[in-house]
Amino acid sequence: MSDLSPSIRNFETEYREVRRSARRVQLASTLVFTALVVVSAYLGGFFAFTDVTLPSGERVAMLKLWAGLPRLGEYLEKTIPTLRFSTLGADLAEWFWRWKTWLALLWETILIAYAATVLGVCGGFVLSFLAARNLSPAGWLSIAVRRYLEIIRTVPELVWALIFVFCFGVGPLAGVLAIGLHACGSLGKLYCEVNENIDMRPLDGIKASGGSWLQQMRYGAVPQVIPNVISYTLLRFEINVRSSSIIGYVGAGGLGQEIRTAMSLQEYTDLSALFVIILVSVTVIDFLSERLRHRIIGITEHWA
Repeated sequence: MSDLSPSIRNFETEYREVRRSARRVQLASTLVFTALVVVSAYLGGFFAFTDVTLPSGERVAMLKLWAGLPRLGEYLEKTIPTLRFSTLGADLAEWFWRWKTWLALLWETILIAYAATVLGVCGGFVLSFLAARNLSPAGWLSIAVRRYLEIIRTVPELVWALIFVFCFGVGPLAGVLAIGLHACGSLGKLYCEVNENIDMRPLDGIKASGGSWLQQMRYGAVPQVIPNVISYTLLRFEINVRSSSIIGYVGAGGLGQEIRTAMSLQEYTDLSALFVIILVSVTVIDFLSERLRHRIIGITEHWA
């Protein structure tokens, strides 16, 4: 026991030193994080003041954030329709008075999101193998593809939509290209990270038996990544539905043009009706996507 005591004391001393070092790092990280939050809030105008007129007529200086919160409540209150139990059917009919037009545009929105997702998946899936450091046939090619994916996902979808509206005119085509290009960059990044975490032994076996690079990808990499690819793809489709419902604001088709019209004409209840339609659509798509993902992943596990 006496022989172990010095070893135990040394261990306890080293452990206390490691703990002190960890606490210092944690304290420094917390201080830096807090400072960055405060600076960001200051630059974002969270501490800015504005003059506000009280009901008594007195003018006082108040934090802009605090002064604006009641106006947010007023805006939301305007979007809430008047619904009475005795005339609920008529009130709902008045609330969704353009439901035929909105459903047609909702269908267009979903088709835009679907076509854009297909484009994004095809491009991102192929480019992800070239961008992955462990799979790319050449180092320079991996760097070039990564930079390309960064560029197309850095530019916001609305900016792409404005560019494509200028090129191809107002309509769904601009929306499909804008969302599809941005989805390609985002999915390519996600797929690439999945590719870089695969087990390389199956690929080494295929290569040792004389298989080409395409065969290594097809039979060694794809079976390992396909469950995550499906999950990311379905998630991106849900995101694209929301994006396509907004991107029409700049003339790229879908429900966005109705949102723009409602905001321009200050038809606040129309905004809430459109929000409900989008919310229900995204909820249904999310439920169906989850069921489909679980079913497909079960199939791919047997296939792999």
